[in-house]
Amino acid sequence: MAVRVQADDFDIGAEIAAMAAGRKDIGAIVTFSGLVRDMANGQPITTMALEHYPGMTEKALEKIEAEANKRWDLQASLIIHRYGPLDAGANIVLVATASPHRQAAFESAEFIMDYLKSRAPFWKKESGAAGGNWVDARDADETAINRWDQTSKA
Repeated sequence: MAVRVQADDFDIGAEIAAMAAGRKDIGAIVTFSGLVRDMANGQPITTMALEHYPGMTEKALEKIEAEANKRWDLQASLIIHRYGPLDAGANIVLVATASPHRQAAFESAEFIMDYLKSRAPFWKKESGAAGGNWVDARDADETAINRWDQTSKA
């Protein structure tokens, strides 16, 4: 189980290879990778700046990861989230979950991403030629969280 909050980019393939290295108990690895889009609300953007509180952010991500590991039988899990200024097309986040079976890997990765979107203490500002805008929370993110509150352990 691993959580990393970092400014540096990451290599998705290398991260997955490291997760699976020497493991024979993993039957499925599911990954989600998030990238900076070049459009937001119909406006072109060139950069996204992500801010966070060191220490507080890692604890929040560790709590989300621990909850996923309580709910599903996972052999491994990984959350990498970047901060700082990121150009359009750059990696923002990687979530990977490994389990003996695919259903647990799929569900746990989705659970982690839903909680990251609404509960992780990151602040995002999208910028382009028209200026910059802080990204607000979305109702859809809360709706996604609510379904997990009604779901028992997988």
